[in-house]
Amino acid sequence: MSKFRFYLPLQLRYGDLDPQWHVNNARFLTFMEHTRFAYVHKLGLFKGNNFLDFPLIVADVHISFLAPIEYDEQIRVGMRISRIGNKSLTMEYIIENQDTGEVKSRAEFVMVTYDYNQKKSVPVWPEWRQIISAYEGITPGP
Repeated sequence: MSKFRFYLPLQLRYGDLDPQWHVNNARFLTFMEHTRFAYVHKLGLFKGNNFLDFPLIVADVHISFLAPIEYDEQIRVGMRISRIGNKSLTMEYIIENQDTGEVKSRAEFVMVTYDYNQKKSVPVWPEWRQIISAYEGITPGP
């Protein structure tokens, strides 16, 4: 059974391709960003009204590119939060062929909870801890 509860199917576009007719590696980050937004929206953590109120900023990214994505493939991105720290969340991603399950990429992001108005990191809100922990089935952390 997959450790990912949240998946987002993506439609590939011509502009996602590089000259070799594969999805350009820079697009993988965009796919994960799009999935992250869908995840927090689904959990009711952010409604999308004002992006200055979106409390996450990327601190660290590690991506493994395992296989190229061809234009005609049906892909989906899985995402989960595996750790909730004092001021950060660890997010794991997988990009896979929706039909075959072939893994195209794996990634881990560390996202810091951040107040863009004050320009500083802030603690993860207790409400976020509760909602994420319940959804992911993990310990809420500090």
